[in-house]
Amino acid sequence: MKVLITGICGFVGSTLARVLTERENTQVCGIDNFVRPGSETNRLELRRLGVNLFHGDIRCASDFDQLPDADWVIDAAANPSVLIGADGRTSSRQAVEHNLFGTINILEYAKARKAGVILLSTSRVYSIPQMQAIPLRETPDALVFDDARPAPWGVSALGMTEDFSTAAPISLYGATKLASEAMAIEYGYTYNFPVWVNRCGVLAGAGQFGTAEQGIFSFWLHAHARRRKLGFFGFGGRGLQVRDALHPRDLATVVIRQMTNPGSVRPGGIFHIAGGRDNAMSLAQLTAWCDDRFGKHDVGSHSTTRAFDVPWVVLDSARAREAFHWTPEMSLPKILDEIAAHVDAHPDWLNMAGA
Repeated sequence: MKVLITGICGFVGSTLARVLTERENTQVCGIDNFVRPGSETNRLELRRLGVNLFHGDIRCASDFDQLPDADWVIDAAANPSVLIGADGRTSSRQAVEHNLFGTINILEYAKARKAGVILLSTSRVYSIPQMQAIPLRETPDALVFDDARPAPWGVSALGMTEDFSTAAPISLYGATKLASEAMAIEYGYTYNFPVWVNRCGVLAGAGQFGTAEQGIFSFWLHAHARRRKLGFFGFGGRGLQVRDALHPRDLATVVIRQMTNPGSVRPGGIFHIAGGRDNAMSLAQLTAWCDDRFGKHDVGSHSTTRAFDVPWVVLDSARAREAFHWTPEMSLPKILDEIAAHVDAHPDWLNMAGA
């Protein structure tokens, strides 16, 4: 099986490449524009593993002409910040070019080469007002689902399902990814090639190029250990907001099953691939973990809730569990231990990764 990975030198793309190279009869190649600080660190290792790397940009259609044929394309290339286009550093046009036009070029490649597509999407395709309306109650260190109050459709104490509202506003980032999902499914239906859409929660692990806007678990551990300035923003400024986390090796397990058993479930489905309730933690709880591991570090408090802040993002992956007989193997404590070991070994990581 021949697999092409876009964004192959990023955290998720490189992890998927490593896992796939461990499989017999699997050839991996990839394309990356190396624009993300730190992505160069993965180039030499992937080449040592026999991965054929191409320097190119998915926004440029002609850059696909140099690529060999593939049986599957895994789209791991995106600007994954919910603030893209609104952060003062990137434009709305860049948001669309990176996260939608790039997808179209990938789909045109798949159409021409008769390749299947696995699109990695995000929990940020969901409606911000509806996520802010999820009934929650405060505990001393986290917000928890309040099942005694009415809730929006598609959410329970287990998390949000794939049926949760995607009504705008969802951010420019979310809108480009939601549009990419629709286009991928339509291309697959129209041109008869398999497409899977995987909506992921926070992906986390050692070697991630985390920043405050993305890769929050990795960023928080590195910043805490190096005594960088950290802050709780919104929701009372106490760090009660909650996210779930998934190691990309657990994502790889699902991706392999999708590529090797395309007839077991009808392609074109949308699935949550996420850590879920058991792998969820608030920023306050994460800070307490860091205090125990690295020593006490004060975190600032900012009570004003910003436009794109949401209090509780936990995804229910029941559909994926049923379809692919899958559950995450890497617990959140193990993920944090892995990141912490990386923190110890790479004291200058935040600077190298541009955080």
